[in-house]
Amino acid sequence: MLIREAREADCSAIAAIIMPTIAEGATYALDRDMSVADAISYWMAADKETFVLEDGGDIIGTFYLRANQAGGGRHVCNCGYMTRQDAGGRGAGQFMCEQSMMIARARGYRAMQFNFVISSNAAAVRLWQRLGFDIVGRLPGAFDHPDHGFVDALVMFRTL
Repeated sequence: MLIREAREADCSAIAAIIMPTIAEGATYALDRDMSVADAISYWMAADKETFVLEDGGDIIGTFYLRANQAGGGRHVCNCGYMTRQDAGGRGAGQFMCEQSMMIARARGYRAMQFNFVISSNAAAVRLWQRLGFDIVGRLPGAFDHPDHGFVDALVMFRTL
């Protein structure tokens, strides 16, 4: 597996990854009917560095890295990760997170924070905890899950 910076030519592959996850509405607080153009604009916005994960020449995952806050909080970064739905179980999420932490350290970030991890996304919560993230906050009923109704959102944090 190989991580590289996303290019304009990767937009269709990125869209194929992020659109099903956005439409599902179970793990990201984004409008489920978001257009492809708006989704790509969000994922590849100027305030983010966007990366893709290649496996055997295919793009199977993508993530972004950005400062979580400005000014005195800019030493803490934030990331978002998505994996192609048919690429589950291959370690892509873990690999992207590990690589993003190395990139973040190289960029001078001192910590990483996930602002809104959906508590019903048990696999992600377990993975982030296994990679050293602590749950530092809980927002009761903050996310309206399409199947489970109102569930908690977690704030997760680790130093780098």
